Amino acid sequence: MKKLKDQLKTISKSLTSLSKQVEKITNQVNKLQPKKAAAPKKTGAKKKVAAKKTPAPKKTGAKKKVTAKKTPAPKKTGAKKKVTTKKTPAKPQTVIDTILNAVKKTRKGITIAQLKEKTDLNSKQLSNALYKLSKQGKIQAKLRGLYAKK
Repeated sequence: MKKLKDQLKTISKSLTSLSKQVEKITNQVNKLQPKKAAAPKKTGAKKKVAAKKTPAPKKTGAKKKVTAKKTPAPKKTGAKKKVTTKKTPAKPQTVIDTILNAVKKTRKGITIAQLKEKTDLNSKQLSNALYKLSKQGKIQAKLRGLYAKK
């Protein structure tokens, strides 16, 4: 028990000394930062306030006009929305999708080394994705290490 108490005392002393050192460092950092950061904040705040005050009344008037014009225009924007919906599924491409696309692009098949080069994935990720794709029936192993689409 005495050993534990002694150890706890030494730990608490070291923690207090560390906290004092951290406080000193933060004070030094704070002394350096306000001088540099104070000047840009003041000028940026003035610009933002001036910019917000002038366009604010114009925006409210413009919004009312735009909302009135939007009612007959949904037919025109409908085509644009379809284009944007086509783009959204392409953004979140998974590891499995990238490997499947690489396999589909080859006629004779692709090796694991070629997949590593094209996808920049490690061997564990590749083996897991290839296993899942083969279980789903999307690809097949022609030879050991050579995969082709089914």
